[in-house]
Amino acid sequence: MNLKDCKTVKERNEFLQETLSLSLQSLLSTTIDIEEKVHCENHIGSVTIPLGVAGPFLIKGEEINGKYFIPLATTEGALVASINRGAKACFENGIITSVQRVGVTRGPVLKANMLVNAVKIEKWIWEHMSELALKAQETSTHIRLMDIVVKRIGLYVFLRCSFDTDQAMGMNMATIATQRLIEFISAKTKAAIITVAGNFDIDKKPAWLNSIYGRGFIVNAEAVIKKETVSTVLKCTPKQIEQIWKAKCMIGSAISGSIGFNAHHANIVAAIYAATGQDLAHVVEGSLGMTMIEIMDDGSLYISVNLPSIMVGTIGGGTQLKTQTEARSITGTKTSAALAEIIGAGVLAGELSLLSSLSEGTLASSHKKLGR
Repeated sequence: MNLKDCKTVKERNEFLQETLSLSLQSLLSTTIDIEEKVHCENHIGSVTIPLGVAGPFLIKGEEINGKYFIPLATTEGALVASINRGAKACFENGIITSVQRVGVTRGPVLKANMLVNAVKIEKWIWEHMSELALKAQETSTHIRLMDIVVKRIGLYVFLRCSFDTDQAMGMNMATIATQRLIEFISAKTKAAIITVAGNFDIDKKPAWLNSIYGRGFIVNAEAVIKKETVSTVLKCTPKQIEQIWKAKCMIGSAISGSIGFNAHHANIVAAIYAATGQDLAHVVEGSLGMTMIEIMDDGSLYISVNLPSIMVGTIGGGTQLKTQTEARSITGTKTSAALAEIIGAGVLAGELSLLSSLSEGTLASSHKKLGR
């Protein structure tokens, strides 16, 4: 039996439990237990989002290697089916993924009383990086200061502090550590503390800074799909997909002033974030990135995606909830880097399938069938 042979929610749930040797019982009863620890003030209950699954994916990455299923929480009809089709098209050769931790950032602002003192504050920071790293570690044994970028604007001194936060997404850890750092810097340099978060992070907002330098994890994924597979599974040709990609993702994005040059990265990122207990506001950063298409010499289709700002964790926050823990267990990942690679593969499959749907002219009909 395959996943597609299952006819009911219970059958699909039981299929995954047996296939992956997991307990997914909480997913069949999605109300949060009143005794369960939640990070929500004035907590009155819970809302539910339908959870689907796509796969199997064949993924060959730095942290993961094998067949995987991906949980997707969404209310958008056709999304899971689309990602599933992309996974099928890529399965023969697999999806190659890579991940780079660039660190969670927090961007405080200090202020000097004269320009010459702003210069001195910056110089002091560079000369005392080792001391600042130790100060950060005083706040947690799971945090490490990776870098500080300094930008002076008049009397203001903006810092972009980057941290390795282990398996946590780490925004709270970074904020606490940064507060310790600026208090130490202020005490030593007489700089005034304006705020611990001054948008040089840049957190939960679209910005070229995150697109260029990355935030959290930079994820890349690629796949090569044979011309015959494009025809039989995606119902179009590599040339048609390339044409749609060029017009939509490149030219259309450019004339719109878009930061993200892609079809719908955010769709897949949002569904995985919601399923696995991530901070949903970071979807805006997940929307950044670029999709690339090329036709190989043998006529095969090459597709790659670049995700420069993937903010995920496997501990802390919403990842602790029972249903999100079970949903994340479907991926079989234990580390935040591995989960980031799963997201990269999911995004690639979603991009491929949507571009194919646009190429064959079925976007409207598929949503009419599955989305209404």
